Formats: sequence, structure tokens, C-alpha cells
Amino acid sequence: MSKVLVLGGVSYDTIIHLKDFPKQQPATIHAKRTHETIGSTGAGKALSLNQLGVNVTLQGLIGDDAYGEKISRYLSEHHVNFLSESDPEGTERHVNLMNEAGNRISIFTNSSSFNPEVDYNKMINEIKHSQYIVLNIMNYCRNYIPLIKKEQKEIWCDIHDYDGKNPYHKDFIDASDYLFMSSDNLEDYKDVMKTLINQGKKLVICTHGKEGVTALTKDSTWYNLPVIEKYECVDTNGAGDNFFAGFLYGFIRKNSIQKCLQFGTITAGLCITSNELVSDRLTEDLLEVEYKKYYDN
Repeated sequence: MSKVLVLGGVSYDTIIHLKDFPKQQPATIHAKRTHETIGSTGAGKALSLNQLGVNVTLQGLIGDDAYGEKISRYLSEHHVNFLSESDPEGTERHVNLMNEAGNRISIFTNSSSFNPEVDYNKMINEIKHSQYIVLNIMNYCRNYIPLIKKEQKEIWCDIHDYDGKNPYHKDFIDASDYLFMSSDNLEDYKDVMKTLINQGKKLVICTHGKEGVTALTKDSTWYNLPVIEKYECVDTNGAGDNFFAGFLYGFIRKNSIQKCLQFGTITAGLCITSNELVSDRLTEDLLEVEYKKYYDN
């Protein structure tokens, strides 16, 4: 069985649902509902892959605090192999404000260390024995790049809301073979995708929220896929990470790019029907059922 290593990206989040975002003036606001749960990009990808039956290990920073304990317990209960490093700054925490349209304002109420003291060599064995490496864009994770390259492993990376020029992302982009991003901050996402392919990337995928997804392969083939509108939106947190996981699940099983995109679209759709980072309904069997319902008819 193929093994996936996910490097970086865990937090403990408070999700506050509002009718509308606060206006720029003092006010008392009543939330529609509030929810606390595990968060961040690594946890989302690892939990989703795990529920799809993929052998996955997650590495991440947590503090020696109650939030770190909650994260460890949650991952243990969901049978995710979690290799943690202690962060003296404490566990990263977010408050995510969500409006009725599913848009998000994310407030980092406690940030993780920018340059933590991490024993990078502890991960050499995991890197060596993993067929797929997912490198998240936490600053310390760039220090894993030489170790991954030494083992001649390909890198999958999600650069999220990259704006096409931010130098922070350069190390991650240069090192990666497969890139995922959103079009939120891109004036011409297709031009950026073509530039990245011309730099030698094997695949570039750009998500557009409610507008679906676009992919470009190294042979200059374009793909476009809309969202599945029948999934009722409860909470959009984690949708992008679930899309990534669904796509990678299909890729591991050597499906076509089109089918991988369809799997990603389904896992993202199931995600938004749940308050959790990953829908507890997600399984390999359900994915196949949903695939037949929406695409194989």
C-alpha cells in the first residue's frame, strides 16, 4: 500500500457562524452558532486521506497545552499516525468568522513559531519510506526540502491563496512537482498556471470555490470542472484540503486526471455538508457511490 507523508499544518480552531461579517464600527453581534475543532491544512489533508483508506502520517507542531492535547486526542481517535514536535509558542489557534455565503475571515489568535527548533532528521525514515510527500507552507517546513530531494521524492504542495509574486512561496514552488492553489488573489490564474508548467511542474491545479476547478498538465492539457451544487453548505472550512485529498486518492490509484478531479470535487462537496474539518460520512465506499451518482451515468 502506498504511504503518504503530510508535513506541517495543525491548529485548534473556533468557528463562528454569522449572518454577515461585522461592519467597520463598534457593535454587539450574536453568532448563529459556534464550533470548536481541529483545523489547518495538514490536519485536513491527513484526516481526509485516512478516511479514504490511505496509509498516512502527519507531522506537525503543537504546544504543551490543553489545545495540543485536544489535537493529539482527536487524531488518535481518528486513527491518524501523528508525529508531533513541541512548540514553545503554544498550539496554533484560529478564530474563523464565517458568513452565510461560506466566506471566511481567519484570525490567528496564537501563531506557531516561525523558526522552531525541530529535529528534522527525525523524519528521514518517514521520507524514505513514503511514496508521496505533501509539503505544507509553514515556514519551518521548507527545511525538509533538502531531505526530500536527497531521497529523490516528488513533492506535492498546496500554496493556497498565492498572489503570483509573493517571495515567501518561492522555495516551495521551486521544489514542488505538483502544485495546488486557489484563484482568490490571482488576476490571471491561467497565466500563472502556464508559467508554473513552463517552470517544469508536472501538474498545476487551481480551485475557484463555488466556481469549480481548473487543472493544467505538463503536456498543456486543460481541464475544467464545476462544483456539485447538490451538496448543502454547512461549513466550508477544509473544502480545499479535502479536494486535495480526494484528488491524491485518485492519483495513487492511477486514475485519469479527469477522474481525480471528480473525486476531489466529491470529497470537497461532502466536506461542506459537515461542521467538522472532514465529513464523518467520508469513506472509500461512499466516494464510489457518489462518483456513480454524479459522473458515471
